[in-house]
Amino acid sequence: VNAYSTADSIASTGSSSCNGGTMNRSSYWVPTLIDTSNGTPLALTAATFYYKSGYNGIRPSEINPIPAGLRMFAGNPKGNSPETASGKWGCANVPAGVLAPPDSMSIPNCPVGSEIRMNISFPQCWDGINLDSPDHRSHMSYTVGGRCPSTHPVAIPELSYHIIYPVKVANAPLLWRLSSDNYASDLPGGFSNHGDWINGWKSEFMNAFVKGCDQAARDCHSHLLGDGRQFYGYQ
Repeated sequence: VNAYSTADSIASTGSSSCNGGTMNRSSYWVPTLIDTSNGTPLALTAATFYYKSGYNGIRPSEINPIPAGLRMFAGNPKGNSPETASGKWGCANVPAGVLAPPDSMSIPNCPVGSEIRMNISFPQCWDGINLDSPDHRSHMSYTVGGRCPSTHPVAIPELSYHIIYPVKVANAPLLWRLSSDNYASDLPGGFSNHGDWINGWKSEFMNAFVKGCDQAARDCHSHLLGDGRQFYGYQ
């Protein structure tokens, strides 16, 4: 995956660094998290991508498989305050007996030994026609009043990103910022949290997952297809 990738190139070439190999070549992208004390990009501990049902008022039985070639965008790359931010941040795996700050719209100062969790949720309603749009948003919509709006009537799984970064030095997160945080450095980092996604699932596996997991309201964790099979490469 690179800046020149297309839905066609992703669906037809290469393998995947995610469990599942060629069954799911989807592209998952977020801006780089940078330690501004030395300009170093931070390595993540793990990344989990969920395709969920039962959220936002959409019944599991209403979920449809995601069409081949669909791409979409979530978050606000120009976010510079809690009011303009879209993604969320939190602390994970906090050591027992250690206090941690609550979830927020900016990068929290999670304690040493814990992890920072970057969360992004994508729109769940598709217009049923366009696989993309000039702004990568207009063909998709979030639910309105617990339903997909009439302009975007096709419900798909709710895709969410959960990116994990380790905290090894006390107060280090106070100096962490996203590469897209193009606002005053005296403000907390992370307000521009966003991501994009391009579908690279093979249709037979997407169909099996939606039927066996989403529509069946079954907890398939992040490695099962719901029909007795698990993702290739999962340990």
